[in-house]
Amino acid sequence: MEAVGPVNEFQRVLQDKAIAPLRRTSKSYVLFVTALVLIIAWGLLVYGLQLKEGLVLTGLRDRVSWGLYITMYVFFIGVSMAGTFISAILRITHAGWRTPVTRTAEMVTVSALIVAGIFIIFNSRQNPHLTVYKILHFARWESPVIWDVLGLVTYLVGSLTYLYAALIPDLAMCRDTVGSKASWLRRWYFRAFALGWIDAPEQRRSLQKALGIMMILIIPVAVTMHTVTSWLFAMTLREPWHSPMFGIYFVAGAIFSGVGIIVLLIAVLRKMCRLEEYITKKHFLYLGYILAAFSGAMFFLNVNELVVNGYTLSGGIEMHLKDLLTGSMAPLFWTYFWGGIVAPVVIIAVPATRTIGGVVAASILVNIGMFIERYLIVVGGARLPLNPYEVPSYSPTWIELSVTAGGIALFLLIIAVLMKIVPSVAVWEMVEDHDKESGGTRGSLASQEGR
Repeated sequence: MEAVGPVNEFQRVLQDKAIAPLRRTSKSYVLFVTALVLIIAWGLLVYGLQLKEGLVLTGLRDRVSWGLYITMYVFFIGVSMAGTFISAILRITHAGWRTPVTRTAEMVTVSALIVAGIFIIFNSRQNPHLTVYKILHFARWESPVIWDVLGLVTYLVGSLTYLYAALIPDLAMCRDTVGSKASWLRRWYFRAFALGWIDAPEQRRSLQKALGIMMILIIPVAVTMHTVTSWLFAMTLREPWHSPMFGIYFVAGAIFSGVGIIVLLIAVLRKMCRLEEYITKKHFLYLGYILAAFSGAMFFLNVNELVVNGYTLSGGIEMHLKDLLTGSMAPLFWTYFWGGIVAPVVIIAVPATRTIGGVVAASILVNIGMFIERYLIVVGGARLPLNPYEVPSYSPTWIELSVTAGGIALFLLIIAVLMKIVPSVAVWEMVEDHDKESGGTRGSLASQEGR
Protein backbone atom coordinates (compact mmCIF):
# COMPACT_ATOMS: atom_id res chain seq x y z
CA MET A 1 0.00 0.00 0.00
CA GLU A 2 1.73 3.17 -1.18
CA ALA A 3 2.08 6.27 0.94
CA VAL A 4 1.33 9.60 -0.65
CA GLY A 5 2.96 12.99 -0.55
CA PRO A 6 6.55 14.14 0.00
CA VAL A 7 8.46 13.95 3.26
CA ASN A 8 9.96 17.28 4.29
CA GLU A 9 13.12 17.63 6.36
CA PHE A 10 11.29 18.57 9.57
CA GLN A 11 9.16 15.45 9.31
CA ARG A 12 12.13 13.23 8.50
CA VAL A 13 14.12 14.33 11.57
CA LEU A 14 11.09 14.13 13.84
CA GLN A 15 10.23 10.65 12.58
CA ASP A 16 13.75 9.41 13.27
CA LYS A 17 13.64 10.69 16.85
CA ALA A 18 10.11 9.45 17.51
CA ILE A 19 10.79 5.97 16.14
CA ALA A 20 14.24 5.59 17.72
CA PRO A 21 12.89 4.13 21.02
CA LEU A 22 10.90 1.57 19.00
CA ARG A 23 14.01 0.44 17.13
CA ARG A 24 16.56 0.41 19.94
CA THR A 25 16.41 -0.67 23.57
CA SER A 26 18.98 0.82 25.92
CA LYS A 27 20.46 -0.93 28.94
CA SER A 28 18.95 1.68 31.23
CA TYR A 29 15.49 0.90 29.83
CA VAL A 30 16.01 -2.84 30.41
CA LEU A 31 17.17 -2.20 33.99
CA PHE A 32 14.21 0.12 34.63
CA VAL A 33 11.67 -2.39 33.32
CA THR A 34 13.35 -5.23 35.21
CA ALA A 35 13.11 -3.23 38.45
CA LEU A 36 9.42 -2.53 37.78
CA VAL A 37 8.71 -6.21 37.09
CA LEU A 38 10.44 -7.23 40.33
CA ILE A 39 8.42 -4.68 42.33
CA ILE A 40 5.19 -5.91 40.69
CA ALA A 41 6.15 -9.53 41.43
CA TRP A 42 6.76 -8.66 45.09
CA GLY A 43 3.45 -6.83 45.23
CA LEU A 44 1.61 -9.83 43.76
CA LEU A 45 3.32 -12.17 46.23
CA VAL A 46 2.26 -10.00 49.16
CA TYR A 47 -1.24 -9.62 47.71
CA GLY A 48 -1.47 -13.42 47.57
CA LEU A 49 -0.64 -13.47 51.28
CA GLN A 50 -3.34 -10.85 51.91
CA LEU A 51 -5.89 -12.98 50.02
CA LYS A 52 -4.94 -16.03 52.05
CA GLU A 53 -4.96 -14.41 55.50
CA GLY A 54 -7.50 -11.64 54.88
CA LEU A 55 -7.50 -7.87 55.34
CA VAL A 56 -6.53 -8.39 58.98
CA LEU A 57 -2.91 -8.16 57.72
CA THR A 58 -3.57 -4.57 56.71
CA GLY A 59 -4.23 -1.57 58.93
CA LEU A 60 -7.90 -1.60 57.85
CA ARG A 61 -10.54 -2.37 60.45
CA ASP A 62 -14.29 -2.04 60.80
CA ARG A 63 -14.07 1.62 61.87
CA VAL A 64 -11.54 2.61 59.20
CA SER A 65 -12.32 0.30 56.28
CA TRP A 66 -10.96 2.61 53.55
CA GLY A 67 -7.28 3.43 53.67
CA LEU A 68 -4.25 3.47 51.38
CA TYR A 69 -5.84 1.35 48.62
CA ILE A 70 -8.83 3.65 48.18
CA THR A 71 -6.51 6.65 48.47
CA MET A 72 -4.51 5.29 45.52
CA TYR A 73 -7.73 4.58 43.62
CA VAL A 74 -8.86 8.20 44.00
CA PHE A 75 -5.34 9.44 43.20
CA PHE A 76 -5.06 7.48 39.93
CA ILE A 77 -8.61 8.37 38.93
CA GLY A 78 -7.52 11.97 39.40
CA VAL A 79 -4.35 11.48 37.36
CA SER A 80 -6.43 10.04 34.51
CA MET A 81 -8.48 13.24 34.26
CA ALA A 82 -5.76 15.44 32.84
CA GLY A 83 -4.79 13.02 30.08
CA THR A 84 -7.69 12.69 27.68
CA PHE A 85 -9.51 15.70 29.14
CA ILE A 86 -6.63 18.14 28.65
CA SER A 87 -5.89 16.63 25.23
CA ALA A 88 -9.52 17.07 24.17
CA ILE A 89 -9.77 20.62 25.53
CA LEU A 90 -6.57 21.69 23.77
CA ARG A 91 -7.72 20.12 20.50
CA ILE A 92 -11.08 21.88 20.70
CA THR A 93 -9.41 25.25 21.31
CA HIS A 94 -6.88 24.59 18.50
CA ALA A 95 -3.98 25.27 20.85
CA GLY A 96 -1.06 24.63 18.52
CA TRP A 97 1.45 24.18 21.36
CA ARG A 98 -0.41 21.05 22.52
CA THR A 99 0.86 18.60 19.89
CA PRO A 100 4.09 17.40 21.58
CA VAL A 101 2.27 16.60 24.85
CA THR A 102 -1.10 15.12 23.82
CA ARG A 103 0.18 11.58 23.17
CA THR A 104 1.79 11.38 26.60
CA ALA A 105 -1.38 12.77 28.19
CA GLU A 106 -3.54 10.14 26.50
CA MET A 107 -1.16 7.34 27.58
CA VAL A 108 -1.37 8.61 31.17
CA THR A 109 -5.17 8.41 31.11
CA VAL A 110 -5.29 4.81 29.90
CA SER A 111 -2.55 3.61 32.27
CA ALA A 112 -4.05 5.40 35.29
CA LEU A 113 -7.56 4.04 34.68
CA ILE A 114 -6.31 0.45 34.44
CA VAL A 115 -4.34 0.75 37.69
CA ALA A 116 -7.18 2.58 39.47
CA GLY A 117 -9.55 -0.32 38.80
CA ILE A 118 -7.00 -2.76 40.20
CA PHE A 119 -6.73 -0.82 43.47
CA ILE A 120 -10.46 -1.29 44.00
CA ILE A 121 -9.86 -5.04 43.83
CA PHE A 122 -6.94 -4.76 46.28
CA ASN A 123 -9.32 -3.36 48.88
CA SER A 124 -11.59 -6.43 48.66
CA ARG A 125 -11.12 -9.42 50.93
CA GLN A 126 -12.22 -11.83 48.17
CA ASN A 127 -10.49 -13.23 45.08
CA PRO A 128 -10.50 -10.77 42.16
CA HIS A 129 -12.68 -12.92 39.89
CA LEU A 130 -15.21 -13.38 42.70
CA THR A 131 -15.26 -9.62 43.36
CA VAL A 132 -15.91 -8.87 39.68
CA TYR A 133 -18.58 -11.61 39.51
CA LYS A 134 -20.45 -10.21 42.51
CA ILE A 135 -20.31 -6.67 41.14
CA LEU A 136 -21.78 -7.84 37.84
CA HIS A 137 -24.26 -10.39 39.21
CA PHE A 138 -25.55 -8.60 42.30
CA ALA A 139 -25.33 -5.02 41.05
CA ARG A 140 -27.73 -2.58 42.67
CA TRP A 141 -28.28 0.20 40.17
CA GLU A 142 -29.21 2.69 42.89
CA SER A 143 -25.70 2.33 44.39
CA PRO A 144 -23.02 4.99 43.63
CA VAL A 145 -20.50 2.12 43.64
CA ILE A 146 -22.11 0.65 40.51
CA TRP A 147 -22.29 4.10 38.92
CA ASP A 148 -18.56 4.39 39.54
CA VAL A 149 -17.85 0.99 37.97
CA LEU A 150 -19.89 1.90 34.88
CA GLY A 151 -18.18 5.29 34.68
CA LEU A 152 -14.72 3.71 34.95
CA VAL A 153 -15.41 1.17 32.19
CA THR A 154 -16.99 3.82 29.91
CA TYR A 155 -14.12 6.23 30.47
CA LEU A 156 -11.50 3.54 29.84
CA VAL A 157 -13.15 2.34 26.61
CA GLY A 158 -13.57 5.92 25.41
CA SER A 159 -9.98 6.85 26.25
CA LEU A 160 -8.59 3.72 24.53
CA THR A 161 -10.61 4.50 21.41
CA TYR A 162 -9.50 8.13 21.47
CA LEU A 163 -5.84 7.14 21.88
CA TYR A 164 -5.99 4.53 19.13
CA ALA A 165 -7.73 6.79 16.61
CA ALA A 166 -5.05 9.45 17.01
CA LEU A 167 -2.35 6.75 16.67
CA ILE A 168 -3.41 5.42 13.25
CA PRO A 169 -1.37 7.84 11.08
CA ASP A 170 1.74 7.30 13.21
CA LEU A 171 1.30 3.53 13.12
CA ALA A 172 1.20 3.82 9.33
CA MET A 173 4.39 5.87 9.49
CA CYS A 174 6.01 3.09 11.52
CA ARG A 175 4.74 0.52 9.02
CA ASP A 176 6.50 2.34 6.21
CA THR A 177 9.73 3.11 8.06
CA VAL A 178 10.34 -0.04 10.07
CA GLY A 179 12.12 -1.78 7.17
CA SER A 180 12.69 -5.44 6.38
CA LYS A 181 15.14 -5.94 9.28
CA ALA A 182 12.36 -5.76 11.84
CA SER A 183 10.78 -8.96 13.12
CA TRP A 184 7.73 -10.34 11.32
CA LEU A 185 5.65 -9.75 14.46
CA ARG A 186 6.55 -6.06 14.56
CA ARG A 187 5.86 -5.65 10.83
CA TRP A 188 2.51 -7.45 11.21
CA TYR A 189 1.58 -5.33 14.20
CA PHE A 190 2.15 -2.02 12.43
CA ARG A 191 0.49 -3.23 9.22
CA ALA A 192 -2.59 -4.60 11.00
CA PHE A 193 -3.19 -1.65 13.33
CA ALA A 194 -2.53 1.02 10.70
CA LEU A 195 -5.82 -0.11 9.10
CA GLY A 196 -4.61 0.55 5.56
CA TRP A 197 -3.86 4.22 6.17
CA ILE A 198 -2.22 5.89 3.15
CA ASP A 199 -2.85 9.51 4.10
CA ALA A 200 -5.50 9.94 1.43
CA PRO A 201 -7.57 13.15 1.72
CA GLU A 202 -10.77 11.21 2.45
CA GLN A 203 -9.00 9.26 5.20
CA ARG A 204 -7.74 12.47 6.76
CA ARG A 205 -11.19 14.04 6.68
CA SER A 206 -12.73 10.93 8.26
CA LEU A 207 -10.10 10.84 11.01
CA GLN A 208 -10.50 14.53 11.81
CA LYS A 209 -14.27 14.12 11.97
CA ALA A 210 -13.98 11.04 14.23
CA LEU A 211 -11.52 12.80 16.55
CA GLY A 212 -13.81 15.83 16.66
CA ILE A 213 -16.76 13.70 17.74
CA MET A 214 -14.74 11.77 20.30
CA MET A 215 -13.16 14.81 21.90
CA ILE A 216 -16.61 16.36 22.34
CA LEU A 217 -17.94 13.15 23.91
CA ILE A 218 -14.96 12.40 26.14
CA ILE A 219 -15.17 15.69 28.07
CA PRO A 220 -18.59 15.05 29.71
CA VAL A 221 -17.58 11.41 30.25
CA ALA A 222 -14.44 12.54 32.11
CA VAL A 223 -16.29 15.10 34.23
CA THR A 224 -19.02 12.54 35.00
CA MET A 225 -16.44 9.93 36.01
CA HIS A 226 -14.78 12.18 38.59
CA THR A 227 -18.07 13.53 39.86
CA VAL A 228 -19.45 10.02 40.38
CA THR A 229 -16.23 9.06 42.19
CA SER A 230 -16.82 11.96 44.56
CA TRP A 231 -20.34 10.66 45.18
CA LEU A 232 -18.88 7.49 46.71
CA PHE A 233 -18.00 9.77 49.62
CA ALA A 234 -20.55 12.60 49.37
CA MET A 235 -23.59 10.30 49.41
CA THR A 236 -22.67 8.78 52.76
CA LEU A 237 -23.71 10.35 56.08
CA ARG A 238 -20.18 10.83 57.38
CA GLU A 239 -19.82 14.50 58.30
CA PRO A 240 -16.56 15.37 56.46
CA TRP A 241 -17.70 13.60 53.26
CA HIS A 242 -21.36 14.59 53.09
CA SER A 243 -20.90 17.69 50.94
CA PRO A 244 -22.26 18.79 47.54
CA MET A 245 -18.88 20.51 46.93
CA PHE A 246 -17.11 17.18 46.51
CA GLY A 247 -17.90 16.95 42.78
CA ILE A 248 -16.17 20.29 42.08
CA TYR A 249 -13.38 19.35 44.48
CA PHE A 250 -12.65 16.08 42.70
CA VAL A 251 -12.77 17.50 39.15
CA ALA A 252 -10.50 20.45 39.98
CA GLY A 253 -8.11 18.27 41.99
CA ALA A 254 -8.01 15.69 39.21
CA ILE A 255 -6.93 18.20 36.57
CA PHE A 256 -4.44 19.70 39.05
CA SER A 257 -2.65 16.43 39.82
CA GLY A 258 -2.99 15.09 36.27
CA VAL A 259 -1.24 18.08 34.72
CA GLY A 260 1.54 17.61 37.27
CA ILE A 261 2.04 14.00 36.18
CA ILE A 262 2.09 15.02 32.51
CA VAL A 263 4.82 17.59 33.22
CA LEU A 264 6.98 14.95 34.92
CA LEU A 265 6.52 12.43 32.10
CA ILE A 266 7.25 14.83 29.26
CA ALA A 267 10.36 15.97 31.15
CA VAL A 268 11.58 12.36 31.16
CA LEU A 269 10.48 11.84 27.54
CA ARG A 270 12.26 15.01 26.46
CA LYS A 271 15.58 13.77 27.81
CA MET A 272 15.15 10.10 26.91
CA CYS A 273 14.21 10.70 23.26
CA ARG A 274 16.26 13.89 22.82
CA LEU A 275 13.21 15.93 21.93
CA GLU A 276 14.48 19.24 23.32
CA GLU A 277 13.87 20.85 19.93
CA TYR A 278 10.19 19.88 19.97
CA ILE A 279 9.26 19.89 23.68
CA THR A 280 10.50 23.33 24.62
CA LYS A 281 10.33 25.69 27.56
CA LYS A 282 7.08 27.05 26.13
CA HIS A 283 5.29 23.73 26.70
CA PHE A 284 6.43 23.56 30.32
CA LEU A 285 5.43 27.16 30.94
CA TYR A 286 1.96 26.72 29.44
CA LEU A 287 1.39 23.59 31.52
CA GLY A 288 2.77 25.53 34.48
CA TYR A 289 0.16 28.24 33.92
CA ILE A 290 -2.55 25.55 34.01
CA LEU A 291 -1.05 24.28 37.28
CA ALA A 292 -1.07 27.80 38.72
CA ALA A 293 -4.70 28.35 37.71
CA PHE A 294 -5.89 25.15 39.33
CA SER A 295 -3.68 25.79 42.34
CA GLY A 296 -5.73 28.94 42.81
CA ALA A 297 -8.94 26.96 42.39
CA MET A 298 -7.84 24.41 45.01
CA PHE A 299 -6.83 27.23 47.38
CA PHE A 300 -10.30 28.77 47.05
CA LEU A 301 -12.10 25.45 47.57
CA ASN A 302 -10.04 24.58 50.65
CA VAL A 303 -10.42 27.99 52.27
CA ASN A 304 -14.14 28.03 51.48
CA GLU A 305 -14.61 24.63 53.12
CA LEU A 306 -12.60 25.56 56.21
CA VAL A 307 -14.36 28.90 56.71
CA VAL A 308 -17.89 27.51 56.26
CA ASN A 309 -17.33 24.42 58.40
CA GLY A 310 -15.36 26.36 60.99
CA TYR A 311 -18.13 28.94 61.32
CA THR A 312 -21.02 26.47 61.67
CA LEU A 313 -19.26 23.61 63.52
CA SER A 314 -22.30 21.44 62.85
CA GLY A 315 -22.44 17.80 63.94
CA GLY A 316 -19.07 16.20 64.43
CA ILE A 317 -17.22 18.60 62.13
CA GLU A 318 -15.54 20.33 65.09
CA MET A 319 -13.75 17.09 65.99
CA HIS A 320 -12.70 16.63 62.37
CA LEU A 321 -11.35 20.18 62.03
CA LYS A 322 -9.38 19.93 65.25
CA ASP A 323 -7.88 16.64 64.09
CA LEU A 324 -7.06 18.20 60.73
CA LEU A 325 -5.71 21.59 61.81
CA THR A 326 -4.09 20.97 65.19
CA GLY A 327 -4.35 17.23 65.86
CA SER A 328 -2.65 14.11 64.57
CA MET A 329 -3.48 14.87 60.91
CA ALA A 330 -2.19 18.46 61.10
CA PRO A 331 1.37 17.78 59.81
CA LEU A 332 -0.08 16.15 56.69
CA PHE A 333 -2.69 18.86 56.17
CA TRP A 334 -0.28 21.79 56.43
CA THR A 335 2.27 20.00 54.22
CA TYR A 336 -0.49 19.62 51.63
CA PHE A 337 -1.73 23.19 51.97
CA TRP A 338 1.57 25.08 51.93
CA GLY A 339 3.65 22.61 49.91
CA GLY A 340 1.06 21.27 47.47
CA ILE A 341 -1.09 24.37 46.85
CA VAL A 342 0.71 27.58 47.82
CA ALA A 343 4.32 26.72 46.91
CA PRO A 344 3.61 25.63 43.29
CA VAL A 345 1.81 28.85 42.40
CA VAL A 346 4.60 30.90 44.00
CA ILE A 347 7.24 28.99 41.99
CA ILE A 348 5.40 29.63 38.74
CA ALA A 349 4.56 33.26 39.60
CA VAL A 350 8.16 34.28 40.35
CA PRO A 351 10.13 34.93 37.11
CA ALA A 352 13.37 33.59 38.57
CA THR A 353 11.84 30.15 39.22
CA ARG A 354 9.56 30.12 36.17
CA THR A 355 11.85 27.72 34.32
CA ILE A 356 11.65 24.13 33.13
CA GLY A 357 13.25 22.99 36.38
CA GLY A 358 10.88 25.19 38.37
CA VAL A 359 7.78 23.81 36.66
CA VAL A 360 9.04 20.25 37.21
CA ALA A 361 9.69 21.01 40.90
CA ALA A 362 6.20 22.54 41.20
CA SER A 363 4.72 19.41 39.61
CA ILE A 364 6.50 17.16 42.09
CA LEU A 365 5.11 19.25 44.95
CA VAL A 366 1.63 19.17 43.40
CA ASN A 367 1.54 15.39 43.20
CA ILE A 368 2.93 14.90 46.69
CA GLY A 369 0.37 17.38 47.96
CA MET A 370 -2.53 15.84 46.03
CA PHE A 371 -1.67 12.35 47.28
CA ILE A 372 -1.76 13.72 50.82
CA GLU A 373 -5.08 15.45 50.05
CA ARG A 374 -6.62 12.16 48.87
CA TYR A 375 -5.29 10.44 52.01
CA LEU A 376 -6.80 13.17 54.19
CA ILE A 377 -10.16 12.82 52.44
CA VAL A 378 -10.27 9.02 52.70
CA VAL A 379 -8.62 8.36 56.07
CA GLY A 380 -9.37 11.72 57.69
CA GLY A 381 -13.08 11.32 56.94
CA ALA A 382 -13.18 7.67 58.00
CA ARG A 383 -11.54 8.51 61.35
CA LEU A 384 -14.52 10.60 62.45
CA PRO A 385 -16.66 8.26 64.61
CA LEU A 386 -20.32 7.74 63.73
CA ASN A 387 -20.98 7.10 67.42
CA PRO A 388 -19.49 8.83 70.51
CA TYR A 389 -16.23 6.88 70.45
CA GLU A 390 -12.67 8.12 70.47
CA VAL A 391 -11.06 8.79 67.09
CA PRO A 392 -9.68 5.48 65.71
CA SER A 393 -6.11 5.19 64.48
CA TYR A 394 -4.96 3.91 61.09
CA SER A 395 -1.59 3.57 59.41
CA PRO A 396 -0.72 1.42 56.38
CA THR A 397 1.11 -1.83 57.12
CA TRP A 398 4.00 -3.22 55.08
CA ILE A 399 1.40 -5.36 53.28
CA GLU A 400 -0.43 -2.30 51.96
CA LEU A 401 2.80 -0.47 51.17
CA SER A 402 4.12 -3.46 49.18
CA VAL A 403 0.92 -3.93 47.20
CA THR A 404 0.70 -0.18 46.55
CA ALA A 405 4.30 -0.13 45.33
CA GLY A 406 3.36 -2.92 42.92
CA GLY A 407 0.42 -0.88 41.63
CA ILE A 408 2.57 2.21 41.07
CA ALA A 409 5.17 0.06 39.29
CA LEU A 410 2.42 -1.34 37.05
CA PHE A 411 1.37 2.21 36.09
CA LEU A 412 4.95 3.05 35.11
CA LEU A 413 5.38 -0.29 33.32
CA ILE A 414 2.30 0.24 31.14
CA ILE A 415 3.61 3.66 30.07
CA ALA A 416 7.11 2.23 29.46
CA VAL A 417 5.68 -0.57 27.27
CA LEU A 418 3.46 1.87 25.35
CA MET A 419 6.51 3.99 24.58
CA LYS A 420 8.19 0.94 23.02
CA ILE A 421 5.29 -0.04 20.76
CA VAL A 422 3.92 3.34 19.61
CA PRO A 423 5.57 6.74 18.98
CA SER A 424 5.45 8.73 22.19
CA VAL A 425 4.71 12.00 20.38
CA ALA A 426 1.98 12.67 17.81
CA VAL A 427 4.24 13.01 14.76
CA TRP A 428 1.44 13.65 12.28
CA GLU A 429 -0.06 16.47 14.34
CA MET A 430 3.33 18.08 14.95
CA VAL A 431 4.11 17.95 11.23
CA GLU A 432 0.72 19.41 10.40
CA ASP A 433 1.16 22.31 12.84
CA HIS A 434 4.72 22.95 11.66
CA ASP A 435 3.60 23.14 8.03
CA LYS A 436 0.77 25.52 8.92
CA GLU A 437 3.17 27.81 10.77
CA SER A 438 5.84 27.71 8.05
CA GLY A 439 3.33 27.92 5.20
CA GLY A 440 4.98 24.95 3.55
CA THR A 441 3.59 21.87 1.89
CA ARG A 442 2.18 19.28 4.25
CA GLY A 443 4.26 16.14 4.39
CA SER A 444 2.86 12.66 4.25
CA LEU A 445 1.74 11.02 7.46
CA ALA A 446 3.17 7.73 6.25
CA SER A 447 6.55 8.17 4.66
CA GLN A 448 8.01 6.03 1.96
CA GLU A 449 11.26 5.39 3.81
CA GLY A 450 12.34 1.82 4.17
CA ARG A 451 10.55 0.65 1.02
